[in-house]
Amino acid sequence: MSFPLLTATAVLPALGAIATAAVPAARRTAAKWLALLVSLATLALAAIVLVRFDPGGDRYQLTESHAWIKDFGVRYELGVDGIAVALIALTALLIPFVILAGWHDADPLETGNTRWRPTQGFFAMILLVEAMVIISFEATDVFLFYIFFEAMLIPMYFLIGGFGDRAHEHGEETASTQRSYAAVKFLLYNLVGGLIMLAAVIGLYVVAGSFSLTEIAAARANGSLDMATNTERWLFLGFFFAFAVKAPLWPLHTWLPNAMGEATTPVAVLITAVVDKVGTFAMLRFCLQLFPEASKWATPVILVLALISIIYGALLAVGQRDIKRLVAYASISHFGFIILGIFAMTSQGQSGATLYMVNHGISTAALMLVAGFLISRRGSRLIADYGGVQKVAPVLAGTFLIGGLATLSLPGLAPFVSEFLVLVGTFTRYPVVGIIATFGIVLAALYTLVLYQRTMTGPVKAEVAKMPDLRVRELVVVTPLIVLLIFLGVYPKPLTDIVNPAVKQTLSDVHKKDPKPEVEAAK
Repeated sequence: MSFPLLTATAVLPALGAIATAAVPAARRTAAKWLALLVSLATLALAAIVLVRFDPGGDRYQLTESHAWIKDFGVRYELGVDGIAVALIALTALLIPFVILAGWHDADPLETGNTRWRPTQGFFAMILLVEAMVIISFEATDVFLFYIFFEAMLIPMYFLIGGFGDRAHEHGEETASTQRSYAAVKFLLYNLVGGLIMLAAVIGLYVVAGSFSLTEIAAARANGSLDMATNTERWLFLGFFFAFAVKAPLWPLHTWLPNAMGEATTPVAVLITAVVDKVGTFAMLRFCLQLFPEASKWATPVILVLALISIIYGALLAVGQRDIKRLVAYASISHFGFIILGIFAMTSQGQSGATLYMVNHGISTAALMLVAGFLISRRGSRLIADYGGVQKVAPVLAGTFLIGGLATLSLPGLAPFVSEFLVLVGTFTRYPVVGIIATFGIVLAALYTLVLYQRTMTGPVKAEVAKMPDLRVRELVVVTPLIVLLIFLGVYPKPLTDIVNPAVKQTLSDVHKKDPKPEVEAAK
């Protein structure tokens, strides 16, 4: 038997989580280093998956399949295509930076009485989330995917509610109440979506007689499975609703600003750069592949919802007073672009959407982590409490600017390529939708540049006059992300070569081809 590489990539962080949680309470530093080493080992395994994956080979590679719950037809089935490989690499890459950035976020905190913040539990839950996200990207059995799609809510709930942001203008008691509210709202929204999806998963098994994605696809291809139109539409809606909550898509987005605002900065990065990608990934893997006709039927409505997310999220970002909530609303706008690219049903749009998932993860992590370093120095998330930072901390201001410019998709930085492909792919099939979506770019420039102007330029406020610049640990966190943003912005070919074959196969699932150009190329 060949080495189960996909299983190892998911199991290693899970075992690391158990080992980290078991470290004695007095050995907090040892727990941190253990979590970091496990995350680096997981990154090494993800790199091996990336190297062994052949973009020109079979659709699903490095496959594993074992009987699990025989009476219900549930199998332990794993396999990766180019889209999954890219997102596994993103996840494994970001977790070490999340751990380093949160190095002191779960240390004991004095608030009159000593309040113990369990360091071991904080880092163990980050590793546990990593394990569940990775296996969600790998699962080709629908029931197996569902289990981990839901299970990741548990550690995320505790990370949001138990380890909140210390920079809160209303004091610890109010902050604790708001953290609890944000955690419960996150859990309830996603649980409702998951319960609706569970009903659809059961319905799929009743109709198809299998949970296996590959078996159902093969049955469709040979004509042995023919879903009734209404049945397929209802099942599609059950799946899509859960993924739209996770994504998050308007109007199911309201949990995200609360969760990101109240969580620690590394956990906020974990939410928007890692966990939320499971929702958009699942739209590509499950909605389009399992329910091709229903996906085309729902496309007009989904495009409208994506447009609303783009414009609405950007408009609310413009008016924010809180730095972290501004980034949260900007992410809602960006997820609108991703979903727009997926349902444009063109190769450019879906390639752009996949690249957007990766590039948004890197750019948002860079911006949010630098914002977190800024907030930890001043002790406030309010934009109005800053001014003139670039004069006292130029490296911090410079990295913040690059993260912001990536967020507005400046040419030469990675998100530009993905946003450009999404808009081109959308415009070729839905020109009016593509034109409206471009207003999101204008608004992104507005909220990003205004944020930089208000925090980094102008007179130096007294409270930031002695603000230290980025420290070595913080530079180690931010520098690789900025290098990646520049590299993938100038040379995205390594990433496009991996995802493009998978995108073509996804388009063939829904029986779509790219529109022919109205003007033929000169011979």
